[in-house]
Formats: sequence, structure tokens, C-alpha cells
Amino acid sequence: MYDSDKRKLLSLLCHGAIFLSTLLFSIGVPIAVLLVSDDPVVKDNAKEAINFHLNVWLYSSIIAVLTIITFGLAGFVLIPLGYLLHWGLTIFAILHVLQNPNLPYRYPFIFRLV
Repeated sequence: MYDSDKRKLLSLLCHGAIFLSTLLFSIGVPIAVLLVSDDPVVKDNAKEAINFHLNVWLYSSIIAVLTIITFGLAGFVLIPLGYLLHWGLTIFAILHVLQNPNLPYRYPFIFRLV
């Protein structure tokens, strides 16, 4: 049996790393946890967090291009919507991990590469 508190902490670190918003930490923390942990739920949360972070970068790049193409008009709608989804889904993932530590969280609307 795996330690529930350790599972919560490591899963929380994986999903919450994106709040640090630097390339090194937001993707590095879940990768490190994935490599170090032997807990299958923590590994699933780490993979899901990596996929979410990659999707956030992809969608942010698309929004940036659309904002440039439309001379900033698309940015008025897409940037706030992007931040709302990004922060909202991350907070929801953290709450899910804390309430249900034995179930890995799955983000909606993302491509899973890892």
C-alpha cells in the first residue's frame, strides 16, 4: 500500500508546478516525479501534468499567432479565456488530487503525448 500523504504531495507538485510558470519547473517537476516515484497513481498524475503543460504551451502559441494576425482583436477574447481555462483546470486538478488521492486526475480537452 502507498502512503496517502506522500501520494497527495507528489501529485500536487506535479499539477501545481505550472503555477511557477517557468519552463524548467513547470515541466521539470512532473518529469522528476515521474522518474523517481514508484507509485502508479503519482506516475499517472505526473504524465497527465506533463501533457497539460505541453498543451498549455501549444494553445498559448496558437493564441499568440491569432492575436498577431488579427492585430490584437483575437487576444481580447482568447487570452482571458486561455488564462481562465489554464488556471481553472489546474486548480480543479489540485482539488481533485487532495480529495481523491487514489484516483489520478484526467484533464479534459487535451492531447496526450506522454
